[in-house]
Amino acid sequence: MLETDYYSEELHGPHQYFELGAFELQTGLTLPNAKLAYKTHGWLNEAKDNAILFTHMYSGTPRDMETRFVGEGRPLDPSQYFIILPGQFGNGFSSSPSNTPVPDDRGAFPKVMIGDDVRAQHRLVTEVFGISELQLVLGWSMGAEQTYEWAVRYPDMVKRAAPFAGTAKTTPHCDMFVRMHEDVIKSDPGWNNGFYKDRRDVRLGLLRHAQVWSVMGATQELYRREAWRDAGFSSLDDFNHRFWEAWFLPMDPNDLLCMAWKWRHGDVSLHTGGDLAAALDRIKAKTFVMPFSGDMFFPVQDHVEEQALIPNSELRVIESLWGHFTMFCMTEADRQAIDNNLRDLLARPV
Repeated sequence: MLETDYYSEELHGPHQYFELGAFELQTGLTLPNAKLAYKTHGWLNEAKDNAILFTHMYSGTPRDMETRFVGEGRPLDPSQYFIILPGQFGNGFSSSPSNTPVPDDRGAFPKVMIGDDVRAQHRLVTEVFGISELQLVLGWSMGAEQTYEWAVRYPDMVKRAAPFAGTAKTTPHCDMFVRMHEDVIKSDPGWNNGFYKDRRDVRLGLLRHAQVWSVMGATQELYRREAWRDAGFSSLDDFNHRFWEAWFLPMDPNDLLCMAWKWRHGDVSLHTGGDLAAALDRIKAKTFVMPFSGDMFFPVQDHVEEQALIPNSELRVIESLWGHFTMFCMTEADRQAIDNNLRDLLARPV
C-alpha cells in the first residue's frame, strides 16, 4: 500500500465501508478482503421505495457528485429521497491499487470490470439496506457505464435511468483515447511497471495525462472564446495549471489506470453474446439519455444510436461549451440544464 494525503476523509468527507469479503471478479480472479466505500444522504422510508443510486466517474469519488447535485430544493433532495453514492473499485477509497496490501498492491492489482462494480453495489443496496427497487440510477461518463450496467443487469430494480455523457458500450474511438491516456502515464521513467514508491515518482506521466485531458475534455469553442475566464481563470496557462493539472496531479497513477481499463472494457452486450440491441432491449427503466454537445469522448451521435435501441427512452442533449466536463457545472446554466432534466425524469410515472 502507498501512503497518500489525497485519498483522505479530510478532503473527501467521511465514508462508510461495506466489507465484501473474498470477491470473485469477472476475470475469474478473486480480490481478497474487498471493500466498497459509499456515502448516503437522506433517510430510507419504511416502504424502502425512495432510494436513488448515484454512481461516479473516472478519477472521481462520491464527493464529486454530492457537492454538485445533492441538496434540498434540488431534484436529488435528501428530504425526499435516500441517496446512495457508491464508490467504484480503483477510486482510492474502495479496494484500489493504492490501498490494497501485498500481493495485490500497486501494479499487481487485478483487472476489474464495470460489472464487478455493479455487482458490489447491488450487494450493498440489497444486503445492507434491503432495497428491492431504485427510483433512479444515474451517473456521468464511467458513471453512465455503470448506470447502463444496472439497467441491463437488474432491469426489474431500476425504475428510471439517467446516463450522462457515457455509452453502454465503449466505442473504438473512445477505446483509442483511453489507451492514449493510459500510455502517457506509463511513459514516465518513474512508472516502474506500476511499482513506484510514491505517486510523485510519476509526476511527468500525470502532467502528460492532464495535458491530454485539457485537449479533449472541453470544446474547441470554449478555448476560442476564452470562456474559461468566466470560471475565474486569468490566462490559458492559469486554466491548465489550476484546473486540469490541479485535478489530476494529486491522484495515484495505478488507481487511474485501474479505472481506465474498466472504462475501455465497458460493454453491456457481454450479457447477450455481443448483441448490443438485445442487451439494451432488456432495459425497463424510463430512460433519459443525456449527451453533452461538443463532447469528444462520447459524441452526441454515439448516444443517438444507442438511445434508438432503448425502449421507453428519450434523447436529451445538453448544450454547453464545457463538453465532457459539463457535469462539473462550471456555469449556472449547465447546473440548471442538468437539474431540469433530472426533475422532469423523476416526475415521470413508472
